[in-house]
Amino acid sequence: MTTITAGVDIGSTGVKAVLFDGSILARSVLPTGWSPAETGERALADLLLERGLRRTDLARVTATGYGRKIFREADDIITEITCHAAGAFFLEPEARSVLDLGGQDSKAIALGGDGSVVDFLMNDKCAAGTGRFLTMTANLLEVDLRWFDALGEGETHLISSMCAVFAESEMVGLLASGVAKEALARGVLDSITSRSAGMLQRVAARGPVLFTGGLARCAPLRRMLERKTGLEFRSSEHSQTAGALGAAVLGAMKARVRRAIVV
Repeated sequence: MTTITAGVDIGSTGVKAVLFDGSILARSVLPTGWSPAETGERALADLLLERGLRRTDLARVTATGYGRKIFREADDIITEITCHAAGAFFLEPEARSVLDLGGQDSKAIALGGDGSVVDFLMNDKCAAGTGRFLTMTANLLEVDLRWFDALGEGETHLISSMCAVFAESEMVGLLASGVAKEALARGVLDSITSRSAGMLQRVAARGPVLFTGGLARCAPLRRMLERKTGLEFRSSEHSQTAGALGAAVLGAMKARVRRAIVV
């Protein structure tokens, strides 16, 4: 009987998929595009093709993310908080908190010693503090997103506006007045850091914190978070697909229970 499961995390800006058999077999990240369900199906199909598998070779397919309810291939749907916690705990069993900064939302999750969710806070009402805010800034500064990853220490021009829309207008004025791109970029990272630190404080986060989502690769942001919170932050090469991984891990647990019942 097959032991391979799949997790598909259908987010607002990206669809992540993972194949799992006790370890990560394959993973992919695709832009969500205009049809989240179709992109999810394509992400799963691409991974099956990559590994020479068929849909019938999978024990379970579990969907999560905001588009989970419209994914027709799913055997189960599970909330993204639960899946991110499971994925983070698999990647970093010592983690006691998770900070996930996604494309259009952010999540702070406090974990128990067994990886269970103790408390969580989710911000999905404002783009500030998310990947979308950084993308908007990159477009304004005419730089690639990877430019932020190599941003060094230096002058930081703080952004006073707490709303992403007003912050954009503020940055346009600051650039016109001669403020350096780098100083503005550090100001944006500082703004994201402050919002994230506040969320972590409200869930009584403890370290180590596993940093997940698309922004987890940004080393300057991680350094700012550590300074602001006093907590240790860790990341993984699989941080961006932690939600999909958690969905696959939880699917594997359910498949094992069902096999035990059958036997």
